[in-house]
Amino acid sequence: MPPLICLILAAGKGTRMRSRLPKVLHRLAGVPMIAHVLDKARRLDADRVAVVVGPDMDDLVAAVAPCPTVVQTEQRGTGDAVRAALEAGLLDGAGDVLVLFGDAPLSPQDAMASLVERRRAADDPAVVVLGIDLADPGRFGRLRLGPSGELEAIVEAADADADTLAITLCNAGMMAIDAARLAPLLDDIEPRNAQGEYYLTDLVAAARARGWSAAAVTVAGDNALLGINSRAELAAAERLLQDALRVKAMDEGVTLVAPETVFLAADTRFGRDVTVEPNVVFGPGVTVEDGATIRAFSHLEGATVRQGAVVGPFARLRPGAEIGADARVGNFVEVKNTVLGAGAKANHLSYLGDADIGPGANIGAGTITCNYDGYLKHRTAIGADAFIGSNTALVAPVTVGERANIAAGSTITGDVPADALAVARGRQEVREGWAAKYRARLAKDKAAKKAR
Repeated sequence: MPPLICLILAAGKGTRMRSRLPKVLHRLAGVPMIAHVLDKARRLDADRVAVVVGPDMDDLVAAVAPCPTVVQTEQRGTGDAVRAALEAGLLDGAGDVLVLFGDAPLSPQDAMASLVERRRAADDPAVVVLGIDLADPGRFGRLRLGPSGELEAIVEAADADADTLAITLCNAGMMAIDAARLAPLLDDIEPRNAQGEYYLTDLVAAARARGWSAAAVTVAGDNALLGINSRAELAAAERLLQDALRVKAMDEGVTLVAPETVFLAADTRFGRDVTVEPNVVFGPGVTVEDGATIRAFSHLEGATVRQGAVVGPFARLRPGAEIGADARVGNFVEVKNTVLGAGAKANHLSYLGDADIGPGANIGAGTITCNYDGYLKHRTAIGADAFIGSNTALVAPVTVGERANIAAGSTITGDVPADALAVARGRQEVREGWAAKYRARLAKDKAAKKAR
């Protein structure tokens, strides 16, 4: 097959977002919206994926690495963006160029594939445009098709007559272009508009003027497929994507007790027979294996939950947390960069950071690993079947051996051998009758003050 290059246009400032962040770095299902487009482009088996960025978008360049990028120095429209990529050599060697938009993360991958397939059809169209059939096309440009289904023109709504405005097939932006004919087509388009911009949509007219055909591929869908330009549209896209992710999870064997209250990241991975209770949020990088249960009001990010484990309610798993098979993480427990071994338990009110906790260990309520000394992080190691009493502070770096017991209320600053008991707290002292004498003295002092 001819080499395919996917070119993602992402130089727009996103003025309507009212943000210092480049528009395409705003997050959708936990990841930048452009990450969704990159992922779909890569799954097309493209020979190269390249991105056009705007000036001073170093954070965007870093986000799309290792994809090559080119800076569109002047914001002179989509045609100018493609020309910048062409002149920078990013399209060298292409047989076909698929132009995608970084602010259209919900564009279906099968539509992208259909554009390329149609471009490579026997009738050899120079340009193939994606059209979307909308019940309320409003301000979107219309695709006017000829009697044989060929694409005759893309007409902007502002320039359309009544008959053209009645067309419901709209321009969705994406297009596939024959690379061999791209340069002369770009040379033919001119900035005939008030903005003085070069529109990629003018390639259709330019192709037809040269006697080359243009075609359209049609999909049905929602306006969200056409791109995100404001925070309200971002929220609308989030709703659509979350609905799709929830349905996918349930189709793959996950029980979502109250689906509308569960929020997933684009890369959340579930095994079978996982149960997720209401009001759970999954950030990026979470894997939950077969038979695990995530109980209500928990938050997980960058974490792995092994088979049969139970997390929550009201638990927080931060990046680097690994919860072993059949382990338990209970209410108001926070786990960060910690391995909790198989069958281990931390059921109440604890912070476990930068720790390795062996299988079968029991972590009492109120336990914390004191992992930060103000400058550096240090690790705590707790052996298999160790018992950590309630309200224990483990001052890292420290090791508690296998089957060791830590008395409740201890502050542990040194290593504890296997099978040992460690007690690190003040000795209890009882003074008979002290409380009664204390109350009597306070009452006397209070009466004296009132007398004055």
